[in-house]
Amino acid sequence: MGGQMTFLDACLTAMGRSLRGPSNNAQAHRPSPATGQPEPQLDDRERRHAAALMRVNHCGEICAQALYEGQAATAREDTVRDSLTAAAQEEADHLAWCRERLTELDEQPSKLDPAFYHASYLLGAAAGLLGDRISLGLVAATEDEVRRHLERHLEALPLADTKSRAILLEMRNDEMQHERNAERAGALLYPKLVKRAMRLASKTMTATTYRI
Repeated sequence: MGGQMTFLDACLTAMGRSLRGPSNNAQAHRPSPATGQPEPQLDDRERRHAAALMRVNHCGEICAQALYEGQAATAREDTVRDSLTAAAQEEADHLAWCRERLTELDEQPSKLDPAFYHASYLLGAAAGLLGDRISLGLVAATEDEVRRHLERHLEALPLADTKSRAILLEMRNDEMQHERNAERAGALLYPKLVKRAMRLASKTMTATTYRI
């Protein structure tokens, strides 16, 4: 059974991983949806905008992977832990795809990634310690917000950037499946007030990592 990790253990783990650089070890187990597509012709403004959006999404995947890792570390039921671990691997795929696309767009990840990783891991670990239904509720509420976020970015991307669009479409499909899986597993439905607070936190992350 799970739940052996204490919150102090989670703090130390999150600190160590964020100091090492959370995106450095992400390895995709699936090929990028953009593989084989020609590089679009973007002017400098379009390239910078697309890169900034992908930097935001890269940070979002840092947060998602950390959240799932923290939740899996403190999950009580093995089935819940296995589900969270599998979802974390899919988030690692997304992370690697976004990082690769950032490189193609000649941009760097956000300097704030380690801080967001640390905060997300602790949030996930805390949710797990409160119980699996609460933890699964966090998954469902988070993925609902991520889906909305990705749909906004799909509209905001330059039309010519089919490579970034292919990545975001596949990510959206995966996030929707994560939400459905959490709901089927017995996720606690979060109240609207909590979801509003999560949306505010998401907007803060988006606004800062778009530029930094």
